[in-house]
Amino acid sequence: MTSNVRTPGKTTIAPDVLLSIAKLATLSVAGVHKLSDQPADVGTFFKTKRGDGVKVEVENNTVYADLFLELEGEVNVRDVCRLVQEKVARAISEMVGMEVGRINIHVENIVYSSNME
Repeated sequence: MTSNVRTPGKTTIAPDVLLSIAKLATLSVAGVHKLSDQPADVGTFFKTKRGDGVKVEVENNTVYADLFLELEGEVNVRDVCRLVQEKVARAISEMVGMEVGRINIHVENIVYSSNME
C-alpha cells in the first residue's frame, strides 16, 4: 500500500520577491511620493540585494530592509514613516512568512506641489 503523505521540502524566496513586496507596500502608503535612489556602498555589492529605493538583507532567515523615500510636502513625516514600516513588515511577514528584524526609513527629499509658492 502506498502513502499519499508528502515529505515537506525546502522553499526558497528570491531576493527580488522581497524587493517587490517592500516596494509595493511602501508605495501604497498615502504621503509617499516615490522611492528615491539610494547611495551605493561596497557592502551592498557583496551582502545585500538592491532595487530602486530598497535595500534588503536576509540574515538567519530574518529580513532587514532600508527604504529610501521621497515624501509629499503636506504630510506628517513621522506618521508616514511609521506606517510604511508597519505595512512593509506586515506584508513580508504575511506573504512569505519570514521574520522582519527592522525596517529603516531614509527620507531623501520632501516634494512640494508645483502650485505652492
